[in-house]
Amino acid sequence: MALKLIANYSKRLGLPGYSSHQFAVTVETEISNINEVAAESACLYETLQNSVDDQIQHTGFVPDEGYGISEQGSRNGHRNGTNGNVHTNGNGEAWLCSDKQRDLILKVIGENNLDKADIETLARDRFDGKGVKQLNKLEASGLIDEMLERVGQKPNRGGKRRNGPPVHQNGGAR
Repeated sequence: MALKLIANYSKRLGLPGYSSHQFAVTVETEISNINEVAAESACLYETLQNSVDDQIQHTGFVPDEGYGISEQGSRNGHRNGTNGNVHTNGNGEAWLCSDKQRDLILKVIGENNLDKADIETLARDRFDGKGVKQLNKLEASGLIDEMLERVGQKPNRGGKRRNGPPVHQNGGAR
């Protein structure tokens, strides 16, 4: 009696411009003995992994940063097609993080007399060459934490900064 062995390997990669691509390979084979499962699955896994890894390197079309953004939607500092993730200040400079994150980054720099060039270098070193304005929300959060640690403030994961002991969900302090 033949036994069916089905193996699948899939990989998704993030690409610039909030894009990604995925490739998957599925193989179905037959084995004659249950004792062959471990060896055959190891062989299939390695073969599928190598195949997917070889093919996924060919990314094809990757949209640039402004792809899909219409000029009509660029009023009031927000542009269509980005789900509100591109924000501009009064000078028309685009930031990919949230308005609050942008404001906090600028506030920490201003209040602590930090050198903007040093913060730009920090961002580029930590986030694969991205400048401060090109950081997404998650990356900007990491930059803010690093900046606060550098100026001697403890990052607060709860969002709002407060004085006194931490208040927990049950309303009391621990």
